[in-house]
Amino acid sequence: MSRFAQGVVKFQREVYPEKQKLFERLSTGQSPEALFITCSDSRIETAMITQTEPGELFICRNAGNIVPPHTNQTGGMTASIEFAIGALRIPHIVVCGHTECGAMKGAMNREGLTNLPHVREWLGYAQGAVDIVEAIGAGLSPEEKMRMLLEQNVILQLAHLRTHPTVAVALAQKTVQLHGWVYDIKSGGVTAFDEARETWVPVDERYAADLAEAALERHACTA
Repeated sequence: MSRFAQGVVKFQREVYPEKQKLFERLSTGQSPEALFITCSDSRIETAMITQTEPGELFICRNAGNIVPPHTNQTGGMTASIEFAIGALRIPHIVVCGHTECGAMKGAMNREGLTNLPHVREWLGYAQGAVDIVEAIGAGLSPEEKMRMLLEQNVILQLAHLRTHPTVAVALAQKTVQLHGWVYDIKSGGVTAFDEARETWVPVDERYAADLAEAALERHACTA
């Protein structure tokens, strides 16, 4: 813990003073641009991957970046989604899976999780993705099957998101957009689901128009 305590001291002495105005502004409220749902895995550093500042992402993390379908039973994910979309009016939701995901490896063999009953039950929310891989991935290598599972799980969780009333309303009103990503820990690559083409492409290809528009805006500001 001494290393973490040293980190806090460094933050207070060096980082905070440089960003004091930002933190003072954030103390009055928040207006995140995206609800970012990803895995609890310690190797996933959301701010580093997205190069965002405090206040820009509303983050929900759990084993397997899972979104349970909506029910009348209140849970942490359900309440967080409702608050993010119903109260904060966040305009984007990203579900981000990642390579080397222990939860997805567990989902492939839930029978082996008898000593982790809550994990086994939780990963049942990914069973649809497992079934898809088993149905259409018979000729694939284990590595290819896992990659397919990572992608199919993100697509499944996006479908689960649509069952949440606040999300369904926001989608109908076109005030929110859903995004599916997979992050590669080893390479640093991020692929995004292109719903129109039903395929996964590099993030710079998926958002080429947005990136070009942002570049034009930056050029206009500096001109």
